[in-house]
Amino acid sequence: MAILPIRKYPDPVVREATRPVERIDKEIKALAKSMIETMYDAPGVGLAANQIGVQKSVIVIDIDEKPHTLINPDIVWKSEETEVGEEGCLSLIPEVHIPIERAAKIKVSALDKRGRLFEMTADGLLARALQHEIDHLQGVLIIDRATDEERKKALRQMAVLFSVP
Repeated sequence: MAILPIRKYPDPVVREATRPVERIDKEIKALAKSMIETMYDAPGVGLAANQIGVQKSVIVIDIDEKPHTLINPDIVWKSEETEVGEEGCLSLIPEVHIPIERAAKIKVSALDKRGRLFEMTADGLLARALQHEIDHLQGVLIIDRATDEERKKALRQMAVLFSVP
């Protein structure tokens, strides 16, 4: 397949909510394959389709050397217990890491590449990555979930790095 360019904030495409996938065909399967290659090349642990400019509800994640493709993912349950952890984002600059509070455990419903509905329960890094990538599908970035202080710090850091020739 192909390694695709990752769109960076403030590109407006990363702020747009994606559309559900109506039919899983060769195009969607090829998209997922290219997304996995792009994620590995970045390198990252997750990627949402709008991060490569495709407004379809598809994410890929790999935290355990086994890539997962989720089509039309939806968080159907979140634990009340939360955890704060550092997160980076392929659509920001690599130097930016922000502490983000997320549900400690979640249950996600999605379609696989064959169009079969499945549910997965996750905790730890997998739960964090799923929440992060599903946020992307809604046009939400980690800077939107950060405290005001952390957001300002990250934006200053990005401004300084972008202004360096």
